[in-house]
Amino acid sequence: MIPFNKPPVVGSETGYINAAISSGKLSGDGEYTRRCQQWIEQHFSTKKTLLTPSCTASLEMAALLLNIQPGDEVIMPSFTFVSTANAFVLRGAKIVFVDIRPDTMNINEMLIESAITDKTRAIVPVHYAGVACEMDTILAVAKKYGVAVVEDAAQGVMSTYKGKALGTLGDIGCYSFHETKNYTAGGEGGATLINIEEMIEQAEIIREKGTNRSQFFRGQVDKYTWRDIGSSYLMSDLQAAYLLGQLEAANQINQRRMTLWNNYAQAFADLAHQQRIEMATIPAECQHNAHMFYIKLTDINERTAYIEHMKKANIMTVFHYVPLHSCPGGLKTGIFHGEDRYTTKESERLVRLPLFFNMDDEMQQHVIDATLYYFNYS
Repeated sequence: MIPFNKPPVVGSETGYINAAISSGKLSGDGEYTRRCQQWIEQHFSTKKTLLTPSCTASLEMAALLLNIQPGDEVIMPSFTFVSTANAFVLRGAKIVFVDIRPDTMNINEMLIESAITDKTRAIVPVHYAGVACEMDTILAVAKKYGVAVVEDAAQGVMSTYKGKALGTLGDIGCYSFHETKNYTAGGEGGATLINIEEMIEQAEIIREKGTNRSQFFRGQVDKYTWRDIGSSYLMSDLQAAYLLGQLEAANQINQRRMTLWNNYAQAFADLAHQQRIEMATIPAECQHNAHMFYIKLTDINERTAYIEHMKKANIMTVFHYVPLHSCPGGLKTGIFHGEDRYTTKESERLVRLPLFFNMDDEMQQHVIDATLYYFNYS
């Protein structure tokens, strides 16, 4: 069976993990945490990076940092992972879902302004498949109404919008280093990017269980105390050791994934030209990271048939999010603003193909051949 995903392994992870074990420092904010945070800050030009146990934790940190209160409204797409909404629901917020664009599967930036009310506190663009949302428009709307922008860039590490790294354009950015992502911290992991200088101190307090422990270890205070609400949002240094090996090979991983992505795009170009499938649109201002390769079929019935065909060929293909506004949790905690023109329809015909760093050419050719066979004989 060709799996849908296999966590990347570049070879240096084991050495770093052994060194971390030998150091006697396995909890958060050790040497490897520091080195990973510095790597992200230097390569992506963000003011402060704080490693976290997951992107879920990073989003929760963002909700705490913005002091989201019961009754506040937060705008986001419905086509996203549950953590995007949960982080704000946990603070009592009402989620306002907005329709997506069918070309990128990202939030339709032209529909956001009409969803804003006097209760709106934040806009959460989700950069689906590592392809940036139309951030100029989103940032302009946020500035006009004085609301924050939290980028859910879980899938966007190494992607850019007009040359700027995703996660660094809004007030706060959230990364994922889950094993399904391009770069992993040995299974789970995340990072919170703080792009507003005035937020850094409070972000450190929230991440350290509401204490000023970070300042204490820097020698800025003589003892640390409970300052505010917070939680335990530190990644272990053992995980950071694994992640450092991945980050140091980021270009190598990125190049291989781009090669695989381009191979798919070239192999299926005729199918797209014949309008048998649709592939992702990459806007000119966006540089994506080949996080995923998906195709869109006619409807949910054809998608189901295609997935079953691929399974018989020993290939794992998967669909993606069930739109949150149609889920029990979404019905309880949010509303869909305007017409659901594309969210449900497009989500029901999207299927993701295997794509991972250690995928070899023979594996990929088998996926391509099985797909072409399906469309030639279906």
